[in-house]
Amino acid sequence: MNKETIFDAYKLSEAELQNRMVMAPMTRSRSNNIGNVATELTAKYYQQRSSAGLIVTEGTFISEEGIGVINVPGVYTAEQIEGWKLTTEAVHQEGGKIFAQLWHTGAYSHPDLHNGKKPLAPSDVNPNQQVFTAEGLKPSEAPQPMTIDDIKRTIADFKQAAMNAFEAGFDGVELHGANGYLLQQFFSKNTNLREDEYGGTIENRPRILFEILDELKGAVDINRVAVRLNPSLNGIMGILVDDETIALYDYIVGRLNEYGLAYIHLIEPFTDVTGNQHAIQEVAKHFRKIYNGTIIINRAFTKETANLVLNAGDADLVSFGVPFLANPDLVARFKADAPLNHPDQSTFYTPGEKGYTDYPILNN
Repeated sequence: MNKETIFDAYKLSEAELQNRMVMAPMTRSRSNNIGNVATELTAKYYQQRSSAGLIVTEGTFISEEGIGVINVPGVYTAEQIEGWKLTTEAVHQEGGKIFAQLWHTGAYSHPDLHNGKKPLAPSDVNPNQQVFTAEGLKPSEAPQPMTIDDIKRTIADFKQAAMNAFEAGFDGVELHGANGYLLQQFFSKNTNLREDEYGGTIENRPRILFEILDELKGAVDINRVAVRLNPSLNGIMGILVDDETIALYDYIVGRLNEYGLAYIHLIEPFTDVTGNQHAIQEVAKHFRKIYNGTIIINRAFTKETANLVLNAGDADLVSFGVPFLANPDLVARFKADAPLNHPDQSTFYTPGEKGYTDYPILNN
């Protein structure tokens, strides 16, 4: 019996992926224009990486309220939809598939980004992060706890953003429920201090996610919707694992089986959680036992370790972040066992082509 490899094709819902390598979402901060619009440069960047089986874009803001950093594209205005069409058309011309990651940063933001108003979040818990503003890095502040009306409006914003993304030509959307942003702030007991129907119990804290998905069911093809989760995030963005974390994520992932999603995109621990009884040590392996659909796994994989996780049956697809950032032709390099370009971290979030579309390609 042949072993599965990252180069094998894969059927994702109705989409035929040319391989099992996914380009992970990575903030690149190149939309340094008045409307935060994805540009021709954005399109070139993603087109260069179209040999990935699937591309997931950088987080794209669902609304002005969702903004948490400068120079990141949104998907809530007509101009932004038109801007993203450049990217989807460029990727499709190369035979690629691309999902938009829908993003609301919640407490990870700053009043400077909201005309002096506090950013909205589940509770007034400061994530104690440095936030990129027009005047440089500034420390985050305690956010404004969301009212029920704020939550309902945000759910509607996710719905509209998904509809906008499909109008822009994306093959699907991924809800960003990871890395300490708004949805994970609702999930986590230490950042959600609410006492209403969106706080307290394991069933209440992820309620917003399922209400978003229920809205999307009536508006778009739910088989082209995905969710990203980071269950073992600990000590980053104010998120801590606790005595209910495992039960909470078991509940979330179990319920996601009911929706027929395109996939769930899981992240192995960012930090060493060895010996932490409240943290899931091997995320993909744990949730393979619970989730019936497609699993994408992420976190510092190499060609070799990616093939191992596929052959173990713990995931169906593997996502690569920085390797795709620095190697537009990562698939070809892996196939040829060619050396990889080294990423230039000084250009990760700076405007322009440098460190964005100028990485060398094999035979170029």
